[in-house]
Amino acid sequence: MGESGRRFLEHMSDVYVEAYGPTMEDAFREAGLALFDVISDTKDVNPKLEREVYAEGFDMHSLLYNWLEQLLLLFELEGFLASSIEVHAIEKSDDVFRIRATVKGEKFDPSRHKHGIGIKSVTYALMEIIDEDVKKVRFVLDI
Repeated sequence: MGESGRRFLEHMSDVYVEAYGPTMEDAFREAGLALFDVISDTKDVNPKLEREVYAEGFDMHSLLYNWLEQLLLLFELEGFLASSIEVHAIEKSDDVFRIRATVKGEKFDPSRHKHGIGIKSVTYALMEIIDEDVKKVRFVLDI
């Protein structure tokens, strides 16, 4: 199987991300980690606390949006930074797409964690779901 990863693409004013992997679960994991990479340097985050994260959508685009929104809320409401994400499954049933994941990290500590860029919101701008041999998701974070 291929490798997973994430990269930042050129954008005039916001953060444009491409996340990829051999499965859609891998691509969504990398998308979540990219979000936390924008907020802080995830290499400095100790994966000592665990949170279960769930999201739903009416299609894959809304699922990606809601997934990233749940992760952003985790940071905004709890100050939780993730350095590890395990996506257990992306499933469709009854015309609803669902994602289940375990997110590991710790609370943001300004004395230890670098300040990154504040994210205002997740957007649908330039959002793409590419379901080929290498699964890719692309999205823009409003900063």
